[in-house]
Amino acid sequence: MLPDPLIARFRDDCRALLDRDPSAAAPLALAVSGGPDSMAMLALAAAAFPGAAIAATVDHGLRAEAADEAAMVAEWCAPAGTPHDILTVRETLPAASNLHDWARSQRYALLDDWARTANALAIVTGHHADDQAETFLMRAARGSGLAGLSGVRARNAAPNRVPIVRPLLFWRRAELLAVAAAGGIPHVDDPSNLDPRFDRAHFRTLLAATPELPAAALARSASHLAEAERDLNAIADWLVETRKVAPRDFDTAGLPRGVRRLMARRAIERVRVEEGIDSPAFTPATNIEPLLDALEQGNAATQAGIKVTPKALIWHFGPAPPRRSH
Repeated sequence: MLPDPLIARFRDDCRALLDRDPSAAAPLALAVSGGPDSMAMLALAAAAFPGAAIAATVDHGLRAEAADEAAMVAEWCAPAGTPHDILTVRETLPAASNLHDWARSQRYALLDDWARTANALAIVTGHHADDQAETFLMRAARGSGLAGLSGVRARNAAPNRVPIVRPLLFWRRAELLAVAAAGGIPHVDDPSNLDPRFDRAHFRTLLAATPELPAAALARSASHLAEAERDLNAIADWLVETRKVAPRDFDTAGLPRGVRRLMARRAIERVRVEEGIDSPAFTPATNIEPLLDALEQGNAATQAGIKVTPKALIWHFGPAPPRRSH
């Protein structure tokens, strides 16, 4: 049995990110890898929202052990009364692709389809404070701006997607290990977590060896930056309405570059939704500085499937024409 205060804490953290409580008709869709973090999340969710959680494990086909790990999760779920599915990646890794980026893309696509079919209220992942701290340092080392340093979002609600929530962002890895131990919850450790070939493993080792870089404080900094980014996005929404001179034309006169950046991002997002464009990817971390450079020099440029054409200080946003075949 898990302690009641931990169950209540998890329930409150979920409710802070949800529009309403989950139910059997609109459950929480838990992404469970079999690691201690996600297994602890699974146990907490089953206790906090009985009968209102489902789980899935994604087998990327990259490790022989993955099938056994998925079976372990299913075995725990059965007596707990938590429906469980194993989602298998059928695509193969393209040549010269980034392994982690490809796996993440495949995983979230499968999870979104599964959660949508189940009418899930949200997809829940087990990202925690130590993950957030590692992400913060990785992106700081790359010179990321506000969007990148905001780290992993507590809630992502992309258009036409099931919302993704991360209620454990202020829980430490050690706390979740303790939850797993207290509940006698089985789990496995993915060897890639400490594989020196991957950047995250280096930063994980750095954090463990450097008490002057407390993970909890770094996670709070990322949270503060995420709040600032949300405020700026609200300003961007206001800008695209007040500066709109035609459905897809926006007046940039008198605006500093940082504000133009906000407006351009929001305009690109809106036109992509209107046109049903979802590839190539466009995220808060996508670099649009070359686009801004071109526009400020009076040249048209394309970003994420959208062509932006400056007419003096009016910027027009529309779908990019298809590329000519040779």
